[in-house]
Amino acid sequence: MKKIEIDDELYQYIASNTQSIGESASQILRRLLNLSQSESLPPIAEPVETIIQDDVLPEQQPQAVVPYKGNVFNILNKEELAMQKGAVGRFLFILAAFYRTHKKDFKIVLDIKGRDRVYFASSKEELLEGGNSMNPKNIPDSTYWVMTNSNTTRKKMMLHEVAISLGYTNEQAEIIRDYL
Repeated sequence: MKKIEIDDELYQYIASNTQSIGESASQILRRLLNLSQSESLPPIAEPVETIIQDDVLPEQQPQAVVPYKGNVFNILNKEELAMQKGAVGRFLFILAAFYRTHKKDFKIVLDIKGRDRVYFASSKEELLEGGNSMNPKNIPDSTYWVMTNSNTTRKKMMLHEVAISLGYTNEQAEIIRDYL
C-alpha cells in the first residue's frame, strides 16, 4: 500500500464521510469515487512516497458539526490514545489534538481557571506562579502549558471546558471528556 501526504482540510473531508466504525480512508475514497474493490484507478505517473496523516479514523463521529473549520474528532485516534501512559498522557494527547485542530482559537483556554488555580498558561513559569504543586506540562507541539497535578475528575472537567470553549456541543464535550 502506498502512502500519500494530504492537507488537513482534505483529510477532514474524508474523515467526515465515514459511514461505519473502522472504515479506512481507502474505503471512503472508493465509495466517494464510486469505485468497487475490483476496479482500479489509472496509474500515477511517478511513485508517491510521502506519508498520509493516518489511515485510522475515529470510532465515534459526532452528529453535530462544530462551528469551526476543524473538528477534533477527525484527528483523535483511539489506538494512539490507548497507548498513552496513564491519565496525564491521555490528557496531554487530547489537548494536543485540540491544539492541532484549533490553533488560532486555542488561546481561549487561558481563560479556563479554577477557583484558586490557573489551569493553562503560555509558559511553565506562569503556571508555577499559581503554586508549587502544579506539575506543569507542555501541551505537545504547542506553546501552551497545563497544570497536571489534579485528579482525573478535574482533568475531565478541564477537557469538557476546553471543548465547550472551542464551540463543541455539550454532547460532544462529554464524549471527549470520557476519552480520558
